[in-house]
Amino acid sequence: MINLTSQLISFLVVFPIFTLFIVFVISKLITKKHRLSIHLALDISTIFFIVSVHFLIQSIWHTSLLLYIVIFILLIGMLFVIIHWKFKEEIQYKKVFKGIWRVTFLLFFLLYIVLLVYGLILSIWRTLGMI
Repeated sequence: MINLTSQLISFLVVFPIFTLFIVFVISKLITKKHRLSIHLALDISTIFFIVSVHFLIQSIWHTSLLLYIVIFILLIGMLFVIIHWKFKEEIQYKKVFKGIWRVTFLLFFLLYIVLLVYGLILSIWRTLGMI
């Protein structure tokens, strides 16, 4: 049972788009609310996209940039807090955190797609002996 669980988690980390889809479908079946299901799926799958980007970087360049990823997310957070403070003059932590998390999802989703395509092309070139 533990082996099956670890394999499922590994699959969801390697293919976070499936995590997004699975969470959306389950949430939609339970809540019957489309918008809430989308938000829940985005919020939950964000961590899977972050971890997946880390492993893609590690696989492509054989180095861990996890510390830089964490620093990048913290910088996004600081930027959001400053912008929110400039416009609202009072920080509403729930709104700021949601904004940080959604922007993080968007950035890491795009990074995942770019790194996946880059890794596939690089792997094909290495297989064909072009590199």
